[in-house]
Amino acid sequence: MTADKEKRRAISREAAKKRRRVESDVFGNLSQLLPVQPSVQKSLDKPSIIRLTLSYIRMHTLLKDRNVENGHTLPPFAGLSDGGEEQRSSSDGGCGDVEPAQTEELKTVEETDMILSVLEGFLMVLTAHGDIIYLSDNVSKYMGLSQTELMGHNIFDFTHPCDHEEIRNNLRQMPGDVWCGEKRDFVMRIKSALTNRGRNSNLKSAMWKVLHCQGRLNGCAAPSSVPWLLLTCQPLPLSHTLLSSHTFTSQHSMDMRFTYCDHRVTVLLGYTSAELQGRSIYDLCHTLDTNSLSQNHLNLCWKSQSVSSQYRLLVRGGGYVWVETHSAVIPTIHPSRSRHRGSHQPLCILCVTYVLSGVEEPSLQLSVDQTFKRRFS
Repeated sequence: MTADKEKRRAISREAAKKRRRVESDVFGNLSQLLPVQPSVQKSLDKPSIIRLTLSYIRMHTLLKDRNVENGHTLPPFAGLSDGGEEQRSSSDGGCGDVEPAQTEELKTVEETDMILSVLEGFLMVLTAHGDIIYLSDNVSKYMGLSQTELMGHNIFDFTHPCDHEEIRNNLRQMPGDVWCGEKRDFVMRIKSALTNRGRNSNLKSAMWKVLHCQGRLNGCAAPSSVPWLLLTCQPLPLSHTLLSSHTFTSQHSMDMRFTYCDHRVTVLLGYTSAELQGRSIYDLCHTLDTNSLSQNHLNLCWKSQSVSSQYRLLVRGGGYVWVETHSAVIPTIHPSRSRHRGSHQPLCILCVTYVLSGVEEPSLQLSVDQTFKRRFS
């Protein structure tokens, strides 16, 4: 009886080993089909392989449906490969002549890499439920997390709980939206494994990074299609490139009254720094853009960083210019050595405003301030 038990146990162990070998072979073959670098393939565990496979299948389905509508054919994982198998096979020596389709695909990948190098951010594709089905591989530069670590997860697992409702509203297809390409523009906070010194940390000690997300809702033309959101995500805070002469910096109280403004505002808008002291930004804003500026102000107070949509500021003497403002809430630094418990430093808002146009409608005066002579040199 004991011998029979041992024999059955030995058979069961051998069967289990065989199942594990078959399973490992299946996952190994599946990982080799993924369009990722060989070094990444070797480090993937089984849950990651399943997660990435599902993401690539869903993304490929979306691209296939989109190209079928446009009358084009799509090679497998076209535009998604970051050093994957298809790229390697086309670049291998001794594999014969490169087919025109492969040459075109390589050219597309090179163009994508060039665009990403110029864009100060990364690309993200989300489903209507918030699943991340694609991220450009430069996401690690901004988030400290790799493409393969994030793809297949849900965006709500990494974003601030207070921003979830706003994200859902941007993922949702409105009842009257029957056309593709509806614009989306919002700010959200997401976990970042990058420290202030640019070093990687783990997610348990991750910090919130503010992203300005712009994109379009796609796939809503047909009733049977599933909407998906293509976004470009640019990290805030303020841009550090203040080399342009069409840029000025300003500091405000929390109700957006000027407490400081640099001298370039005189050349760009005609007002002196002294004239703007204590004035509200809303006094200079075009009336039709007040709601847009108010929404940006609310985002700033809630999320500590924000970037405005394009709006109009009135020019001294008449007319207006189109601008865009990057803002951040920062603590005001005082030289006081007071360290009383419970004493909190007041907050202020730092803004960098980019003037995007020349003066439009120079003969049009929309406020009393514009009745004075313009101070341009």
